[in-house]
Amino acid sequence: MLMLAGCHRLPPSKPLSELTPTEMRGYTVYRQQCAQCHNANSEQPLHGPGLQGLYKKPYLPSGAPANDDRVRAAIADGRNMMPGFANALNDRQMRDLLAYLHTL
Repeated sequence: MLMLAGCHRLPPSKPLSELTPTEMRGYTVYRQQCAQCHNANSEQPLHGPGLQGLYKKPYLPSGAPANDDRVRAAIADGRNMMPGFANALNDRQMRDLLAYLHTL
């Protein structure tokens, strides 16, 4: 069986019409805080990496494991050119945002 590197397709993101209330609140946080730098439904970078399939791959673009602890830390503390959002997001907003990111 021949497998070509890079020839993978991620499952599509969950449609907005199917988001739970928590995921929809997370989508709102994404639109307000993240959309200017990160594409949600694409792996293509904007100013930061695209977020589609963020949790559907074993590792984040940084090489860290793709799990809530690592994603939360990157959002809260920032990384490279990304500022930290620890003072901009409360606990509920962070949980909602993580729930939305799981839908991508």
